[in-house]
Amino acid sequence: MFTGKNIVHSDVVTKATKEALLRRGVTLEDVAKIVYEMQVPYNEGLDLAECVDSVEKVLRKRELQHAILVGIELDELAEQGKLSAPLQQIVDSDEGLFGVDETIALGAVFTYGSIAVTTFGHLDKNKIGIINDLDTKKGIGVHTFLDDLVASIASCAASRLAHRKRDLDEAGITYLDLNKKENEKNSIE
Repeated sequence: MFTGKNIVHSDVVTKATKEALLRRGVTLEDVAKIVYEMQVPYNEGLDLAECVDSVEKVLRKRELQHAILVGIELDELAEQGKLSAPLQQIVDSDEGLFGVDETIALGAVFTYGSIAVTTFGHLDKNKIGIINDLDTKKGIGVHTFLDDLVASIASCAASRLAHRKRDLDEAGITYLDLNKKENEKNSIE
């Protein structure tokens, strides 16, 4: 019989995920900048705050949280030299034929559909923003998993915005209209 005694509360996992990203030097705004770059050509009036909100929302998904926590843990263990050979050398060097990092990140992307999958492929190839910094090891540390995980988060958040745009289109409004209404509401309060 399932009692739920060993289940970790969603808020705990969300907090741990965000803390792990920050510990590794990745802010929500870093990811949101990638999302913005990917979505602004298709979304009139889109602003960075909307992209940050989308990143926040996708980070509440367990598939992403689990992938991020596992990947970051493996990167940190590699930095400490705690993986067994030859895995230690493979992860440490981010060997070209090692695809487990992309596989974990891509698995989390499937939550947001085909647009997220194609966006992930684009980001994995083109290394936009902080993804490039992590991939080229600017700074200290092993980021074999993290660069792909950031691409996964950004892909999901961009996909979420693309789906939201469809809802806005059907309502006959744009992000520009939405932001205008929000600004008017805030000026009244």
